[in-house]
Amino acid sequence: MSDLVTGDAVVLGLRPARLPSRALAIFLDLLVYITGYLIISIGLALATASLDPAAQAAVSVASFLLVLVGVPIAVETLSHGRSLGKLACGLRVVRDDGGPIRFRHALVRGAMGVVELLGTFGAIACIASLISARGRRLGDVFAGALVVRERAPGVRVMPLPPPPPWLAGRFSGLDLSAVPDGLWLAIRQYLTRMNQLDPQVGAAMAVRLADDLVARTGAPAPVGVPAAAFLMAVVHERQSRDAARAFGGGAPAYAPPVAPAYAPPAVPGPMPDAWGQQGPGAYVPPAVAPATPPVPVPGEMPATGAPPRPATGFAPPG
Repeated sequence: MSDLVTGDAVVLGLRPARLPSRALAIFLDLLVYITGYLIISIGLALATASLDPAAQAAVSVASFLLVLVGVPIAVETLSHGRSLGKLACGLRVVRDDGGPIRFRHALVRGAMGVVELLGTFGAIACIASLISARGRRLGDVFAGALVVRERAPGVRVMPLPPPPPWLAGRFSGLDLSAVPDGLWLAIRQYLTRMNQLDPQVGAAMAVRLADDLVARTGAPAPVGVPAAAFLMAVVHERQSRDAARAFGGGAPAYAPPVAPAYAPPAVPGPMPDAWGQQGPGAYVPPAVAPATPPVPVPGEMPATGAPPRPATGFAPPG
């Protein structure tokens, strides 16, 4: 890693390219440029056969500077430091502060490359790259540039263990909006490495993470559910909500329950707990009969101008 500091005091962790990858990228670039130069030189030699030797020499020098110096500078400027060889090797030229290079950086690198790469067949560039701590050649030093690796080695992501089947869908009504990203990361790291920890240490960590998660959600912990299984089920619920948001038309992750207009009076009996589970023999209130309008009494007239009384759902007494 190379700790580069930008103008905003942000530390960039960049991977400087070393000599083998840079040499392969330069070899691919030179192979393309020299092939193009030979084709153009043959064409110009046939086209300028009638000219005098001085004119032919001038055309040859101009084609050399155009193809082997001007084209690499133009390619690095337009592609922001990604030539064909660097693209194949996963490299890129950036400034010392991590930003994309401009024409002046490419011009200095190209001009120095004539001496380092073409004039000495890469000997000066190899020595300078071996001596430099970040693998830079003289053109990079004078231009204030750095060749970095864009494609880092892949890191194997450990899959999360699935929750127990009897916990599937149990936490669908849990509000997870107040859980910070740092806590999610800590839970994920624990679940992916729980089998590698000491059983006592792993159990203690699971209990501590479960307590933090319960404190963030505001709902009491379920009774009889192990802490690790609770963490698996909640993380699985969060992943299901993220997948539904991404692929299911943007459904909201959490919808608070809406209170009904009328709730029947509570009666003694087992009631559902905070996690939406009902015990055996729970009481289900019977359906309330629809209200019937009162029968008018003969001889009485309704009051005029009185606002109509809103319906409450209750039947008037007989």
